[in-house]
Amino acid sequence: MTRLQAVPDLPGVRLHLADDVAVTAHLAAEELGQSDPGLPFWAFAWVGGLGLARYIAEHPDEVAGRRVVDVGSGSGLCAIVAAQAGAGSVRAFDIDPLAEASVALNARSNRVHVGFARSDPLSAPPPVCDVILAGDVCYEQTMGTRVIEWLRVAAWRGTRVLIGDPGRRYLPAGLERLATYRVQTTLELENATEKETSVFTIPSAPATASGASRQADESVRAGEIRVRLRDGNVRALDVRDDDAALRSLALRAAELAIR
Repeated sequence: MTRLQAVPDLPGVRLHLADDVAVTAHLAAEELGQSDPGLPFWAFAWVGGLGLARYIAEHPDEVAGRRVVDVGSGSGLCAIVAAQAGAGSVRAFDIDPLAEASVALNARSNRVHVGFARSDPLSAPPPVCDVILAGDVCYEQTMGTRVIEWLRVAAWRGTRVLIGDPGRRYLPAGLERLATYRVQTTLELENATEKETSVFTIPSAPATASGASRQADESVRAGEIRVRLRDGNVRALDVRDDDAALRSLALRAAELAIR
């Protein structure tokens, strides 16, 4: 179903990857006892992840010695490159049980350690860490909206957020572009064998417009977000057990900051 192969433009990185998406999806569905096979995200190196992995390899200072989380990890490519770049710890998140096996196998093939959690990290506030990696997560509207809102909360709490994306339909505007690459891919996934992809970040705090009459100090604590205005008034909401409210109010804090 997969074979160990070198990843283009990433010397020293090898992954167990598939050559045929339809065959791999069918075999994966049989293995999991599913009648409707979904895309085997874990069996391919996606364009956004390839660009993000290149960026990390070229800028190891982004992750060196830091606690790194990789969301929607798939094959574990970005997590593995972060570990190779000297991250203090790396933890990959994915909901696919076969992704867990793929990440473990690929990490072992590259002689690095990557922790794994088979869960949806978006169902809770962002974890305590230094860097969050998100490669190619805006391919679908619901997923894209959820993950970007969640990443904004993480960024505003001070976590460094790095997003790899080739310009998918649901990538939001307003992100800060850090780098752009041309990467090799496969016609099994894309409409060309080479695609342009970029790496973005989210500013660590909402910007305050010049001459604005008030400023917002948005802080996320255990179960609470506060928006503090210049006149001293504070808006707060207890959001324990309600991650949707957490995300919503974080976005509201940004709106207040730039008015």
